[in-house]
Amino acid sequence: MKLPFLLSILGLSALIIAPVQSEDGFIELFDGKSLEGWTPSKENPDSYSVKDGKLIVKGGRSHLFYTGEINGGKFKDFELKVRAKTFPNANSGVYFHTEYQDEGWPGKGYECQVNSTHKDPKKTGSLYGVINILVLAEGQNRPKGGEHIEREKAPSTDGEWFDYYIIVKGREIEIKVNGETTVKYTEPEGGPASNFGGRRLSEGTFAIQAHDPDSEVHYERWAVKPL
Repeated sequence: MKLPFLLSILGLSALIIAPVQSEDGFIELFDGKSLEGWTPSKENPDSYSVKDGKLIVKGGRSHLFYTGEINGGKFKDFELKVRAKTFPNANSGVYFHTEYQDEGWPGKGYECQVNSTHKDPKKTGSLYGVINILVLAEGQNRPKGGEHIEREKAPSTDGEWFDYYIIVKGREIEIKVNGETTVKYTEPEGGPASNFGGRRLSEGTFAIQAHDPDSEVHYERWAVKPL
């Protein structure tokens, strides 16, 4: 069937607004062309740009919140697939069950760390401040707060794309990096023993963190399957 005839049947607008479906019911939240459906905080909004199909996160502290129409912009139980690449000494994060705020670190929701070689010893695969994948530099002290799983290196490597897979079902959270489960966590009644008061399962949106001016992280995929 020729495209003009198809457009006359379906209508152009129907093709434009339909969400992009990927494998097994996953819906792409990042279109690879723009920040459509995403809203940066008022703090350093220029920390986000799109180039060559990649979402580039580089600049001062800021957070980019999903505010699009998929699932009404709120997610409770879900599977999330993210594809990311860190650069040397970079720090970022994937938030879930959060909500938009103008500035500061998000006060609501959990963060899944994105960090291969930044000085923060909590590395990629951490449920930040709750269960930390910890890589300590020589002479570096163990941070306070949360449980620690020590490793020799982060599960991600600077300059290489890695797959982040985050699953939330009921009170269960599972984090995988390149197919390896780094965290399996069941939230207890009353929430986690953490220094972060807003770490609670509820519902909310996703956010991407720009950590500091010296950090650069690229994302090329954000796909969700609501459960």
